[in-house]
Amino acid sequence: MRPLIALAVVVAALAGPTGPVAAEPASRAASAAEFARFVATLRPEAEARGVSRATFEAAFAGVTSPDPDILARTKRQGEFGRPVWDYLVGAVSAGRIARGQARGQALAATLAAIEARYRVPAPVLLAFWGVESDFGASGGSVPTIRALATLAQARHRGDLFRGELLAALQILERGDIAPDRMKGSWAGAMGQVQFLPSTFLKHAVDFDGDGHRDIWRSDADALASIAAYLADLGWKPDLSWGYAVTLPDGFDLTRYAGDLSDFTRRGVRRLDGGALPPAGAASLFLPGGLGAPAFLITDNFEVIRAYNTSDSYALAVGHLADRLAGGPALAAPWPSAAARLDSAGLRALQAGLAAQGLYAGDVDGRAGPKLRESVRRYQIRENLPADGYATPALLARLTGRP
Repeated sequence: MRPLIALAVVVAALAGPTGPVAAEPASRAASAAEFARFVATLRPEAEARGVSRATFEAAFAGVTSPDPDILARTKRQGEFGRPVWDYLVGAVSAGRIARGQARGQALAATLAAIEARYRVPAPVLLAFWGVESDFGASGGSVPTIRALATLAQARHRGDLFRGELLAALQILERGDIAPDRMKGSWAGAMGQVQFLPSTFLKHAVDFDGDGHRDIWRSDADALASIAAYLADLGWKPDLSWGYAVTLPDGFDLTRYAGDLSDFTRRGVRRLDGGALPPAGAASLFLPGGLGAPAFLITDNFEVIRAYNTSDSYALAVGHLADRLAGGPALAAPWPSAAARLDSAGLRALQAGLAAQGLYAGDVDGRAGPKLRESVRRYQIRENLPADGYATPALLARLTGRP
């Protein structure tokens, strides 16, 4: 049989490019034709938003097909797929703290002016800037129009990216940036602050006064745009994002939300030795469970999550802001990898809690406030320590499986 197989291979090779080999160029041509038809459907909507034909054609010059690398990236989860402590290692590294403090000193006057106008502390602005683009050093190199067109044609997340693509065309029409300089991440987030185009249109500002809202090259515009966005989202100037704290022995975890003054009376202490404010709503956040680093988070933590809905992201921004301001590193140990659920486990937990009427969010395998609250309700019902942390043991207890 082997000689016959070998002969078949030779005959096929001599016959030239047939089958899949010949189909590949045809497939690429079909993909390009479909992409061209998709782009053509955008023109009336763009014109309705005031985008001229010249701007439209300049934006799509050289953009003739979807980007397969971008489509592959949609299968990954980024910060949603990593435990919070792994995310913090990179986001709040010693090198980033040092770079952020140096940039803060160099831009002290600009930061002071921005803080005076928008009432968002300079360390918080620097922390966002650091996590998003390493203080402007890595704002992304993917052409935004091609990224958004790829995602929009694939209808990734429905019509979201079609709207973002049209918003990007509006930015080009306004002249804030040239098409060849409009770059960012694979998902269309742009520049030093990683704004989606719709966010840019609503919240970006021209702080340096040159007539352009330039979040790609202007440090002042980038930092002020972060501040303006946070202010619009409801940042409360009289509160921190939260506080790294220590809990007294025997702390009642069922009373995990209340006024900061109540937490003080119950023996909760800040890790840096400072006093908790005399008033303000807060809740206990134990992202690694009891015994791991503990935090009291305020409404401003949710403002950070409005910028990016990952708990890991919000905690990284908050802790980096503390470290840039001279605060201490976290001291308590994080749990081992065996003591956490992966995305599949989190989906199973969400489904199990939903079946018992304890969870009403999406079954998406992502930890967040809704799942944390549901876990606490289950723990309280079962007389377990109500730390809100999802573990394999908790899932086994819920489902009755070893």
